[in-house]
Amino acid sequence: MTELSRAERNNSAGTGDGPTGGFAALVPELDVTDLAASLAFWCDCLGFRVAYDRPQAKFAYLERQGAQIMLCEINGNWKTGKLERPFGRGVNFQIETDNLESILDALRAASWPLFEDVSENWYRTGATRETGSREFLVQDPDGYLIRFSQSLGGRPTA
Repeated sequence: MTELSRAERNNSAGTGDGPTGGFAALVPELDVTDLAASLAFWCDCLGFRVAYDRPQAKFAYLERQGAQIMLCEINGNWKTGKLERPFGRGVNFQIETDNLESILDALRAASWPLFEDVSENWYRTGATRETGSREFLVQDPDGYLIRFSQSLGGRPTA
């Protein structure tokens, strides 16, 4: 297979109609080593859906409950340094969900290990308030760290 130019990748045929409700103001794009493996993880285990894709360019735009992320098989674009696992060192992507258990069930069914088990955490979010969440962390096939969070609401600080 011949390499596509950037213009050819950007304009290659695809499917889908774009994200529900429009594009988010910030959407990370992750370089991945195997788009098919990443899509299986992100869609089957984490519950994302493909909003649109460009298969020939090995690119997919995903969404889940308002969260959006792009996945692109490594193609040399915008390379800032050597990529080695785990990718994304120093960052975790927090994704809000209204159903932590469904994601955990899918990960268990796939025998996918958690990076950090479910815990309840409370964070100071102002001078007199804190916000709680049940959360866990998992790494995708390339090692990107993903933190799912389900709200427990807010309360005054102790």
